[in-house]
Amino acid sequence: MIPVGHTTRRKDLPVPAPRRPPDSAAAVLHAILQHGPVARSSVARVTRLSAATVTGATAALLRQRLIREVPEAAGPPGMGRPHVPLDVEPAAVGVIGVHVAVPCTTVALLDLRGRVLDEHRAPHGERDPGSVLAALGGGIAAMRREHPRRRILGAGLATGGWVDAANGTVIEHPVLGWRDVPAGAVLAEATGLPVRVDSNSRALLRAEQLFGAARMRESAAHLFVGNLVDVAFAAGGVVHEGPRSAAGAVAHLPVEGCAEACPCGRVGCLQVAVSERVVVRRALAAGLIDRPEIGDLVDAAAGGRAEAVRMLRDRARLVGRAAALLLDLFDPEVLVVAEAGVNRLPGCLATVRGEVAAHSSAGVDAVRIVHPSSFPDSVLAVAGGAVALHRVYASPLGRT
Repeated sequence: MIPVGHTTRRKDLPVPAPRRPPDSAAAVLHAILQHGPVARSSVARVTRLSAATVTGATAALLRQRLIREVPEAAGPPGMGRPHVPLDVEPAAVGVIGVHVAVPCTTVALLDLRGRVLDEHRAPHGERDPGSVLAALGGGIAAMRREHPRRRILGAGLATGGWVDAANGTVIEHPVLGWRDVPAGAVLAEATGLPVRVDSNSRALLRAEQLFGAARMRESAAHLFVGNLVDVAFAAGGVVHEGPRSAAGAVAHLPVEGCAEACPCGRVGCLQVAVSERVVVRRALAAGLIDRPEIGDLVDAAAGGRAEAVRMLRDRARLVGRAAALLLDLFDPEVLVVAEAGVNRLPGCLATVRGEVAAHSSAGVDAVRIVHPSSFPDSVLAVAGGAVALHRVYASPLGRT
């Protein structure tokens, strides 16, 4: 508390942190990703950087083989010096994407446009962190051996639960039973790569910002529905993490219309209402599927099994009610829902949008705002890859 009559003087103020200059190489690389093939002059216009700054940044990015010149994309010859367009390099470099789910792990190779080039998925042997991370280290090494000509810029790991991205730590994964696991440091030591770690929804929201429905958007939200449920949101183009990296924890959000008991002791928590484990358990009991795989239930619904369709529509209704709450809370330009039925079945997407239209007090245009994942066939691989690609696009020349 400032005493009455006290005047704050310069010496009383905290020393301001030095301002970090904008990363011109990152701005140029983003512009080339979004608009390429594109001429240098157009990059300067989009980024509002000087021609000299763009020339310097593109020269550095070319040396790192993050971009390439594409003379075949140039327009017809005209007066003066010809413009040679620039585009993201498709073949020389890439990142490794790793995802840790409840039943399995995924290791994938992605290029700079977020395209999955190769993917290996394996069920857990043991679920303890040491065993899982050791297996992932071996999987990353095998992926690199299979693609020796591609320079790997780094690896990203995405998983559910509470993740401290700044320190690369899985603070809590309630289903796997992980607590305070330094996954980033362990994988970095095992692989020799820079490794970043983040939650499913934050990773996938960044993927949508780079390559999907949230491109060129200032605000966006992402709802991930799997065995765990989490949310991410961005304002001013920046994904919010929170001072404890806990933003987006919605597992115990109450959802009307669910009578399922949650381990927390309450009834109707979002995660237990829509968890893949709950839905798969019901599908197995009903004889709709033979394996505990949500994809098998979606396949049954796509094949016309009425009970499978009903089960996934019921889940979509609950997801839609949660989505309506999120839209009222964040008022984003775009809300992406990554859920197995919504990603593949138009009827489930329509159900979510219908619930949003009925329950959101904001009167939103649900068809325009609510989107399925832009990566329906590779959500887990893209989640891990996006963690690494975010670092590349934020600091392409290695600034931290």
